[in-house]
Amino acid sequence: MSRIDVGLLVIRLAVGLTLLVHAYNHAFGRGGLDGTARWFASLGMRRPRLQASLSAAVEAAAGAGVAAGFLTSAACAALVGVMIVAGWTAHRKNGFFVFRDGYEYVLVIALTATALATAGPGRLSVDHVLDLDWRLSGWIGILIVAAIGVAGALAQMTAF
Repeated sequence: MSRIDVGLLVIRLAVGLTLLVHAYNHAFGRGGLDGTARWFASLGMRRPRLQASLSAAVEAAAGAGVAAGFLTSAACAALVGVMIVAGWTAHRKNGFFVFRDGYEYVLVIALTATALATAGPGRLSVDHVLDLDWRLSGWIGILIVAAIGVAGALAQMTAF
């Protein structure tokens, strides 16, 4: 086990578990899915209850995948898409800083997910154990993950 593998594990756990808790909050936090749906409606989203359910489900599944290092590149691309939607719909108008509800947090999560997809999950991952340890390396990998994330975000914003 190398220092890089340990570092990748720490990054995966930080990002993945953060998104799992975030998904839990959307689904079961104060106000639950109904509260999240009301918030999404206030942002102008159509079918906010469905959007809230899908958002929580994607955040939970992608967060779990990233934390475990399972289908890591796909999970990271899903997180990029979710963060683009959140950044565009909820945070963009507030500027950069998170303390002003800006896009700082979603930008860091999206860029970290992109970097993780290109670096791969490391040997301390389900992908490595199952020999699924493929990565989208280099600039091509960054472009692929970003393109998949943007495409998913555009599809979601078009639908909702």
